[in-house]
Amino acid sequence: MKVADYLLQRLQEWEVEYVFAYPGDGINGLLAAWGRAEDQPRFIQARHEEMAAFEAVGYAKFSGRTAVCAATSGPGAIHLLNGLYDAKLDHVPVVAIVGQTDRTAMGGSYQQEVDLASLYKDVASEFCEMVTVPEQLPNVLDRAMRIAATRRTVTALIIPADVQELDYEPPAHAFKQVPSSIGLPRYAPVPADEDLARAAEILNAGEKVAMLIGQGARGARAEVEQVADLLGAGVAKALLGKDALPDTLPYVTGSIGLLGTRPSYEMMRDCDTLLVVGSSFPYSNFLPDFGQARAVQIDLDPSMVGLRYPFEANIVGDAAETLRRLIPLLRPRSDGAWRKTVEDNAARWWEVMQRRAEVAADPINPEYVVHALDALLPEDAMIAADSGSSANWYARHLRMRGTMRGSLSGTLATMGPGVPYMIGAKFAHPDRPAIAIVGDGAMQMNGLAELITAAKYYREWTDPRLVVAVLNNQDLNQVTWEMRAMQGAPQFEPSQSLPDVPYSDIARSFGLDGVRVERSEDVGPAWNRALAADRPFVIDFRTDPAVPPIPPHATWDQIKAAAAAVLHGDSDRGSVVRQGVKAKIQEFLPGGGS
Repeated sequence: MKVADYLLQRLQEWEVEYVFAYPGDGINGLLAAWGRAEDQPRFIQARHEEMAAFEAVGYAKFSGRTAVCAATSGPGAIHLLNGLYDAKLDHVPVVAIVGQTDRTAMGGSYQQEVDLASLYKDVASEFCEMVTVPEQLPNVLDRAMRIAATRRTVTALIIPADVQELDYEPPAHAFKQVPSSIGLPRYAPVPADEDLARAAEILNAGEKVAMLIGQGARGARAEVEQVADLLGAGVAKALLGKDALPDTLPYVTGSIGLLGTRPSYEMMRDCDTLLVVGSSFPYSNFLPDFGQARAVQIDLDPSMVGLRYPFEANIVGDAAETLRRLIPLLRPRSDGAWRKTVEDNAARWWEVMQRRAEVAADPINPEYVVHALDALLPEDAMIAADSGSSANWYARHLRMRGTMRGSLSGTLATMGPGVPYMIGAKFAHPDRPAIAIVGDGAMQMNGLAELITAAKYYREWTDPRLVVAVLNNQDLNQVTWEMRAMQGAPQFEPSQSLPDVPYSDIARSFGLDGVRVERSEDVGPAWNRALAADRPFVIDFRTDPAVPPIPPHATWDQIKAAAAAVLHGDSDRGSVVRQGVKAKIQEFLPGGGS
């Protein structure tokens, strides 16, 4: 047995089912071992190492399990980095296995020789080791798997090509050799009683309680609902926690932040008490003013408490178990005025979303595209949005319910993970439909090539549906609008303008299916056709770049700056101004206003 053979055997013992990867001669020994192991765990071939890392992130996000990706030395290992940083910043467990030049060539400026230990020391800061002798392997791999899972982070193994082909020798019962074992303990840390009592005192004293939950609350849905009912609280959600609580609950105000909703903004503006559960939401300007609200934070990670806001009680513990212990200490609210205000604001927001989706556009309003999907979503759908204006519409127009899952690149906010996320998710749950909502910039950057990966593997999926909705406005739209609103600058076409690409035609050329949609009346039928397809399906929605992704806190000064930028330099001038003003006014009109 070679070192590479043992590595694959050990991954199987860790119950790793897939390794998302791309081949190269720096891992030739490992590839040969895969042949001897009859492709167990499965080698899932992406088109590019960055896509392999994104697929690993998607798998980990939608399965809750540790994902593994692999790449060759030098350029392959470098290409993994963006996807690995996405995992690190969103607290997702991913183990990277990368090759390296032979030990005898190290330090000799050899081909594809890169100082990988230095390169990876930040992205895999919790654990990054090079395997130099066979006896070292089991301990290094086991620690990489265990640390990634328990600390929800990225770890890395660097294995020189010659080491991969050495005969495997287990660590002996000897001095300076480190034996190892497999297994991941299940535990749910809980805070001390005095910490819970302090938190309860703060929460019981509040009259207008707001909750903010993130992905750390995903396993505590019942407990969050019970706490919200006891406190008469409204609940806002960080984008990574969008699927942690159903949007159909009347007191759920939706997303918060730049891509968030107006009722979330209003709730934070007016509350006197804040409870944050499982979120490291970074934008403190969207939280209550300092001194306005007393605040409590609950998080599993001791290094993430006390951030963003002057919390009076920082509670370290598992969200579900901590809330279960907190619930008996909370006093039920008798006055429901605050809860009713939150619910009225949330209900009105969905009416606003309906009206904004109905605003005429040329040729199609992108808000209508996503709003129309909301009612058609299967109850078990998995959804990803890419970075850009598509993330705005995902955040505001899609209501999570049932067992739906959703995610995006939350903290890194990188372009291009939408399609590979959903490919990874399909390997996690091959029996569930997947939908990626991506801009044309992200599709041109990464999505087109990964359609080839979808074509390669979709016949293995129990449910072959993977719908890719491309919001094709021939503009890098989010940055265009940020420049208008923040800098008062007109569209700089050399950087922002994109070529029109026949996305659905390309999908069909790969053996998939697709359709181009250029009229609003064809939006619903296109979604229905895609959701009934027997293979991955690309919808090329020709959308209007003049529909602005205006944040809920946008001021009239910012609207005017955007309008001025358009009038002094943009080719689509009047249309953009009208859409911006219309969208802003829609937020303030009473029901039925026009």
